[in-house]
Amino acid sequence: MPLPRPAPGTGRWWVIGTIGCAIGVALAVWLGLANSLGRVTWTDTDYKVVDDRSVQVGFDVHRDPGQAVTCTVEAQDAAHGVVGVIQVAVPAGTERSVHQQVSVRTASRAVGGSVRSCDKTP
Repeated sequence: MPLPRPAPGTGRWWVIGTIGCAIGVALAVWLGLANSLGRVTWTDTDYKVVDDRSVQVGFDVHRDPGQAVTCTVEAQDAAHGVVGVIQVAVPAGTERSVHQQVSVRTASRAVGGSVRSCDKTP
């Protein structure tokens, strides 16, 4: 028994739908890459409370080679209040990832330290 023949013109919609989906996927990939390339990111690696007035904070900065970055590092007390802040300039270099170790002076005893933000330096 022969199969029924599809209605004329339905194959064209399958082709148009497939092309539309392919364009949509390509656009999503392109926008995702455009938003992530050139961004500055960081990873907090460690901290050490030195005394009642300072804390050492270690972090890695990930940026494009040749891009200078300024990071804001803060120390927090037990109530999560900020007790110390410092701006750290990370100079441009040839490496994509750079480790930084900084000392943050505090107004009272800190229990931790972390990076609040990192931005490209113009």
